[in-house]
Amino acid sequence: IRILKETISLSLYSPNVILQGTKHSAVAASAPLEHSHRRRLSLHRHRERTGKEGQVLHRSKRGWVWNQFFVIEEYTGPDPVLVGRLHSDVDAGDGNCKYILSGEGAGTIFVIDDKTGNIHATKTLDREEQAQYTLTAQAVDRATNKPLEPPSEFIVKVQDINDNPPEFLHGPYYARVPEMSNVGTSVMQVTATDADDPTYGNSARLVYSILQGQPYFSVEPQTGIIRTALPNMDREARQEYDVVIQAKDMGGHMGGLSGTTEVKITLTDVNDNPPKFPQSVYSMSVSEDKVSGEEVGRLKAKDPDLGENGLVSYRFIEGDGMTVFEITTDTDTREGVIKLRKPVDFETKRAYTLRVEASNTHVDPRFIAWGPYKDTATVKVMVEDADEPPAFLATSYSFEVEENAHDGTVVGRVHAKDTDVANNPVRYMIPRYTDVEQFFSVGPEDGIIKTTRPLDRETLPWHNISVSATEIGGHHQDTKVRVNIKVKDMNDNAPEFATQNEILVCENASPGKLIETVSAVDKDEMAHRQYFHFSIAPEAVNNHNFSLKDNRDSTASIYVTRRGFSRMTQDVYFLPIEINDNGIPPMSSTNTLTIRVCSCDSKDTILSCNVEPYILPAGLSTGALIAILACIVILLAIVVLFVALRRQKKEPLIVFEEEDIRENIITYDDEGGGEEDTEAFDIATLQNPDGANGFLPRKDIKPELQYPMRPGGHPVANTVDVDDFIKTRINDADSDPTAPPYDSIQIYGYEGRGSIAGSLSSLESVTTDSDLDYDYLQSWGPRFKKLADLYGTKDSKER
Repeated sequence: IRILKETISLSLYSPNVILQGTKHSAVAASAPLEHSHRRRLSLHRHRERTGKEGQVLHRSKRGWVWNQFFVIEEYTGPDPVLVGRLHSDVDAGDGNCKYILSGEGAGTIFVIDDKTGNIHATKTLDREEQAQYTLTAQAVDRATNKPLEPPSEFIVKVQDINDNPPEFLHGPYYARVPEMSNVGTSVMQVTATDADDPTYGNSARLVYSILQGQPYFSVEPQTGIIRTALPNMDREARQEYDVVIQAKDMGGHMGGLSGTTEVKITLTDVNDNPPKFPQSVYSMSVSEDKVSGEEVGRLKAKDPDLGENGLVSYRFIEGDGMTVFEITTDTDTREGVIKLRKPVDFETKRAYTLRVEASNTHVDPRFIAWGPYKDTATVKVMVEDADEPPAFLATSYSFEVEENAHDGTVVGRVHAKDTDVANNPVRYMIPRYTDVEQFFSVGPEDGIIKTTRPLDRETLPWHNISVSATEIGGHHQDTKVRVNIKVKDMNDNAPEFATQNEILVCENASPGKLIETVSAVDKDEMAHRQYFHFSIAPEAVNNHNFSLKDNRDSTASIYVTRRGFSRMTQDVYFLPIEINDNGIPPMSSTNTLTIRVCSCDSKDTILSCNVEPYILPAGLSTGALIAILACIVILLAIVVLFVALRRQKKEPLIVFEEEDIRENIITYDDEGGGEEDTEAFDIATLQNPDGANGFLPRKDIKPELQYPMRPGGHPVANTVDVDDFIKTRINDADSDPTAPPYDSIQIYGYEGRGSIAGSLSSLESVTTDSDLDYDYLQSWGPRFKKLADLYGTKDSKER
């Protein structure tokens, strides 16, 4: 029951339950009790049992019972919408009962008056975003906040209005249907969607209609299936159609919302057109000098169908040239190509007549009654006269000639004649590019081919040349023929070893051991039952090291004939072997077999084949050994003397001169006093001012005795006075005789822009008015003597 104008009170199931609705709210009072939402805020159940035979159940008093609440969507009134009113029988109306609302949208979308129980919707609701909200109501004591009834859930449904038009989510659509289809043939189905509630009213009830595309197509109002509406639609007349389909809600009635989509429908091809020749007679011509396979002409039968429906095949069905010509189909252009099957002769026959048939390769049985799907045409071919070149009696020639035959030997003869009526004489020649080496010549008038020098089969076993024949007195047309000349083999090459590898034999090889099987090759052709014969050369027949056995199968076995081989005595043996090929005439050669002695283990596994060096090789005398040792001793003495002279050198390492201080600036990248210091300076060698007075610095040697500490020095390591600490270390250094004879001063004059300390350079204090006192350098010992001379003494004198 939709309540729109006045407030009603509805009591369901229990007399103490009150559910109130107002404008724009609704309750489903007509729903059966067993399907209504019932929730109870207080539970009072009373049961009375009357023994084992039965029991009496009393209906318990329920606090709240209500059905679903409804709120219409998209309400835009000035005041919040009253959804409904909650009231409990425990509420005496004195204000002590407080209503609390929780759940989806509580406090933001739905608010409740905690005194009256009125529920309002404060925002506009959209059913397409959320169709219902589940809320929980509870009555509590306002003073103590204790629940008066248990909490209970109820549902607020958003009631739909027609605020969404139908939409075609997959448009535009593309469809195909065969041409010549029957009326009512299904093309495709289009479907629109409506976001409104399909279970409420007609907001989502759609009806389809066609706005554009009539009278060719129609659409079913309820299903959206597009069908053909006209018979025999021809693709060759029109191929594409643009159809507009509309979907309207509210069952298509006035006031409903609508949406449209485009459907592009293409007619697909069927074989409904036979091929047709544009003309009935075709005239062609062919010259008698054309060869087999050359094209004579083309003709084409037109078929407006597409793809395989438009494929056309051609054939000769009658005529006097069916054996002279042939016809094929060009798959790209769909033309019939007429070619020569064999050459024509103007002097024999000058014209041919042929009947050509063109037919479809694929025929649709549905339209076979529209046939026949074929057509015929007449082709007349005229033969043209031509000055033909000479023709050889054979298409190619093959000859043989002996290897090493003397020059001028006849190889064979070629013959050509003029096919024209004049029958002019023919001249022969060999084109230079086919016989670059000019091994052959041909008689210009008789066509006899001869050799010009001896031929070698092993270099070139075949010679493939061409001979050209030209008609004398004609148009200088020539004809070439292929001549293949085989060079017959003669036994003119001696055999040799198949491989030239060394043979390895163990030092401990026993007599009779097979060490290798050798074979031979021959550049000549081997005749039937011909094999190589092996034997040891006469000059090595009496050797006592190795023997040879001819296996009579073009191989030979090499055996050891003695024991006791030694690499120290002889590590390589050479065995000459004579090989005979038994040809006609027989040819033989002597080949040397290299045999190397190797060291092997007990299992004849080769360990080493190199000669091992010895400390005392044979032939080295005692005198030679003494001479070598004497040379070594002399070299050692020279080295010791050189070292001693270097240590006794007396010139000072560094010469200092007072007032002669030079700076050699060297950039260092690894040290510095400041955080950004990338440059440092090194004071180069300072000249010794004492060197001019004859003072020689100490040599850099460590004395045997340790000097005692200078009196007056006492350790002050635990003091905080840095000056005293340095003086103590100076006194310790004074007694150290291992100090070098010169001091090397590393000065870092660039501290870096990020340093918080000042410069530590002592050079700066020399040229500026510094308050520092360098007298303590006198007590730092020999290691700092030069610094004391440069700064301490000098500064004290200047002050």
